[in-house]
Amino acid sequence: MDYVEVLLPPIVVGLIFWFAIRAIFNADKSEREALAAAEREADLREQGKSSPSGE
Repeated sequence: MDYVEVLLPPIVVGLIFWFAIRAIFNADKSEREALAAAEREADLREQGKSSPSGE
């Protein structure tokens, strides 16, 4: 039982750290995907304005 008392706190802190880092990476991934989609949309709008056939 002594081993559980000694090992449980570092394991819990490690799990909390793992969940926090995972959340940060997922948020970063979502932000990069949203930014890429916005840039693609802006590029398409810009190409539509500059093309002579778009008029």
